[in-house]
Amino acid sequence: MRSSDYAPLYRSTVGFDRLIDMLDNSVRSDWPPYNIEKTGDNDYRITMAIAGFSPDEVELTQHGPELIVVGQKQADESDRQILHRGMATRNFKQVFKLADYVKVAKATLESGLLSVDLVREIPDELKPRRIGLESSSNAAPSQQQQISQDTQRQRKVA
Repeated sequence: MRSSDYAPLYRSTVGFDRLIDMLDNSVRSDWPPYNIEKTGDNDYRITMAIAGFSPDEVELTQHGPELIVVGQKQADESDRQILHRGMATRNFKQVFKLADYVKVAKATLESGLLSVDLVREIPDELKPRRIGLESSSNAAPSQQQQISQDTQRQRKVA
């Protein structure tokens, strides 16, 4: 599936035009292949297949809302003659757009798979909080007595 119809999103959202345009116009390279998983309520993982790259040939950078993954293969100076190259060793650059408050928690490279664990940490002041309500029936008895006394005084004056 190479193209998507975002018309339903345009009809049901307000103020997300830039985001939908970005989705519509984004072009991603097919190499290296990667998966994006949701591993928890606020946890995500990007897994990229980068066989043949060593940790010193891969660079991860988070710059604001972007995670940039760059792989630059070092020149092979051995005298080996390769008859068939089945593993891609070309350089790559992938840019992932991250939502607000998402940051990299951990990155590992094992058995040719780069795993980048992401976590969304919303600041406490932005988290929703429940506000308790008080009713007049929950008011303290002294407040109730004061209200009834004030009401009786107003009746006597009138």
